[in-house]
Amino acid sequence: MQQHLQQIKPALYKAYVQSMMQIIGQGLVASQTIDAEIKKEFSEFPSGYIFSMSVFPKQCAFTIQVQDDKTLKLLNHTDQKPDLTITFKHIYHAYMVFSFQESTAQAFANDRMVADGDLSYAIRLVRCLDQMESLILPKVIASKAVKAYPEHLTFKAKLSSASKIYLHIAQSWFKRSR
Repeated sequence: MQQHLQQIKPALYKAYVQSMMQIIGQGLVASQTIDAEIKKEFSEFPSGYIFSMSVFPKQCAFTIQVQDDKTLKLLNHTDQKPDLTITFKHIYHAYMVFSFQESTAQAFANDRMVADGDLSYAIRLVRCLDQMESLILPKVIASKAVKAYPEHLTFKAKLSSASKIYLHIAQSWFKRSR
C-alpha cells in the first residue's frame, strides 16, 4: 500500500501543478487588464516579448506573449524560443510554490527555479505574480505566498479585482471547452 501511494504522489503533484499553471497563465492575462500595478509592469516589456514558466523537463508550462498594445496573450504553441523562461527544477518545487508553502522569491533564493533570460524582466514578472496572488488569494494564504503583502490593498479592492480575474479565467475555460 505504501509503495502504491508513493507512485500516486508524483502524478497528483503533476496534475495539481498543471492546473495551477493554467490558472496562473490565465490569471496574469486577466490581472494585466484589471490591476494598474501589473499593467504598469508589463508596459515595460517590449512588444512581441515571450515568457514562459515551466517544470523541468517541460512537464507543465504556460507561455505568454506581450502584444503591440501591451496586453498579454496566452499562447497554445510557439516555435519561437521564449525571451524569458522560468523553470522549476522539479515538480515538487513547483508544487511547494503553487500550494503556497513557499513564495516565488524564496524558491529562487533556495535555487529551486532558474531564469533563462534578462533578469530584470524576471524580477518584473515575479512582482506581477506576487501582486496577482495578493489579489486573488485570501490574505492569510497570500501573506505566505508573496514576499510582502501590499499594505494598501483593501478588502473591497481585493474582492472586486479577484472576482473580475476569476470571471475572466472561467470565461476563457468556457470558450476553450466549446
